[in-house]
Amino acid sequence: MKKLMIAGVWLLFMLTQHGIEAQATEVETKATWLWNPWMIYNDEAGTLAFLESKDVNKVYVQIDADIPASSYQSFIEKARSAGMAIYALDGAPDWVAPKGFVQQDQLMSWLSLYQRDSGPAQRFSGVHLDVEPYLYSGWNTNRAATVKSYQALLTKAKSSTAALNLPIEVDLPFWFDEISYKNTYGKGVLAEWVIANTHSVTLMAYRDSAAMITELVKNEIAYGVKYGKPVVVGVETDKTDEGDSISFYEEGETFMKVELAKVSAHYTGVKGFGGIAIHHVDSWKAMAP
Repeated sequence: MKKLMIAGVWLLFMLTQHGIEAQATEVETKATWLWNPWMIYNDEAGTLAFLESKDVNKVYVQIDADIPASSYQSFIEKARSAGMAIYALDGAPDWVAPKGFVQQDQLMSWLSLYQRDSGPAQRFSGVHLDVEPYLYSGWNTNRAATVKSYQALLTKAKSSTAALNLPIEVDLPFWFDEISYKNTYGKGVLAEWVIANTHSVTLMAYRDSAAMITELVKNEIAYGVKYGKPVVVGVETDKTDEGDSISFYEEGETFMKVELAKVSAHYTGVKGFGGIAIHHVDSWKAMAP
């Protein structure tokens, strides 16, 4: 009888844990980029109020060493209590330059000290890199070498963040599924390699209709399914001169919500879909209703 009771308690525990895990995985990411961290220094309350009003649960916050660590600590602690995960954001195209690793090392050094000197509720939940190697001059003059340098950068970042016990995420253009590589990292499609070698990607699927967005991200979502990695779909709200179909700036927030709801509905039950990200806080705040 005692063994049966123990078995029953254990079964109940396992079922409860499974329920918790299932519930956790069902929470769809609603993320945004906060490129101007001085917002949290100058107006922490207003910034938090805006994020809460938009039901954001994940924020990629730019790291600026000139901002006191205490500002990040205060913001993260309050954001966490409001149900938000805060990721350390940094990166630039020249990080793939021959000596670009120095900048990544500086970020990881700052982050290591920050995490060490902060309480559990004040620490970053992960690292989010926005490198965009195609904006570096070497992309046009020697693409193969630049792609390899980008892969080396992410491999190093993965090792550095693992030492900090933090997940690594990156921003990814939707067209990396058209870029191939053949080097010491093997051969294949760059988008697949990045998804396989990071914890998550946020896909810069900058279009202003659900139909176009789902068409752009279908390959990456499939890779997400293949590797068990969440692919977050990012959209633009800023004014752009790249064409009317790039951003929701012209249509406004109400229209954007309808289209993004369609994207989420399209991927209901698909494990490779990780949610939505809105680029970015400043332009989102200024967006027409």
